[in-house]
Amino acid sequence: MKEEIPGIGAGRSERQEDGVTRSEPFRGDGEFSGKRVFVTGGTQGAGEAMVRRFAQAGAVVGTTARSPLPTGLSPDLFVQADVSTPEGVATVAETVLERFGGVDILVHNVGGSRTPGGGFAAATDFFWQEEIDLNLFAAVRLDRALIPRMLSDQVRGVVLHVSSIQRRLPLHESTTAYAAAKAALSVYSKALSKELGPQGIRVNSIAPGWIMTSAAERMVHRLAEANGTDDEAARQSIMAALGGIPLGRPAYPAEVAELAAFLASDRAGAIHGSEYVIDGGTIPTV
Repeated sequence: MKEEIPGIGAGRSERQEDGVTRSEPFRGDGEFSGKRVFVTGGTQGAGEAMVRRFAQAGAVVGTTARSPLPTGLSPDLFVQADVSTPEGVATVAETVLERFGGVDILVHNVGGSRTPGGGFAAATDFFWQEEIDLNLFAAVRLDRALIPRMLSDQVRGVVLHVSSIQRRLPLHESTTAYAAAKAALSVYSKALSKELGPQGIRVNSIAPGWIMTSAAERMVHRLAEANGTDDEAARQSIMAALGGIPLGRPAYPAEVAELAAFLASDRAGAIHGSEYVIDGGTIPTV
C-alpha cells in the first residue's frame, strides 16, 4: 500500500517595504489539493518560492537540489541529488515514483551558470558541457523518467520548463553557454508540447529575466572578480547589457512562483506550448 504523505506548512511570498524584502503568507485556497507536484532546484530562489506556493495551495510537494534543505523549508519529499548527472536523475525519479507513485505537475526550475567572465575564450569545453547538463539535460532526462507514468496513468498533467530571457538576450561576457542551453530548452519544451498535448498533458515554459536571488548575486561577484571591479559595477554592467529594466527592478522569486502556479492550474487549461516572459519589460521587442 502506498505511503500516505502529510501536508506541509504555509508558504510565504515576498513584498517590498522601504527597499527591504519582507515575507507575507500566500493565500491558501486549496487549488492544488490532491495534486502531486515536483519542483527541481527547490531549496532557494524561485524554486523555493514555488515549493512554498504549491504547498500553501494544498499540493503534496517534492523537490530536489544539490544543497541541503534550508531552515524552515519542509517539503513532503526531498531528494538531495545532482540532476545534472544521469545518476542523479535516476535517483530522483526512482524516489519520486516510489513515494508519490508519479506526479501531476512537474516543474523544471533547476539551472544556473558557473562559467567565469572573459567572453567566449573563457568558456572551455568543461563549462559548456556543465551548462548543457544542468540547464538542458536535467529536464530532458527527468521528463523521460517521469512522463511515461503520467501517460500510463492517464494523468491530465502539467510540465513547466524554466528557461531564461537570455535565450534572446545572451550576456556575451559570461553566460553564452548558459544562454545557448536555455535556448535549446525552450525549443525542446515547444517540441514536447506538440507530442504530449494530444495525450492530455500541457507543456509550457517560463522565461524569467533578472531575479533577485543569491545565485544572481554570486554571478555578479564572479563577473566583478573577472573584470577587477566591485559588485555594484558588475550589476550595472549586467543592467547595461540587458538594456535596462523598464519596471525599475528585478523580479522577486515569489512573483515567478505565482506565474508557475497560474500556468499549472486549471485556470490556464487552454494555455499550451507557450513561453511566458517575466522580466519587467527587459526584452525591448514584441
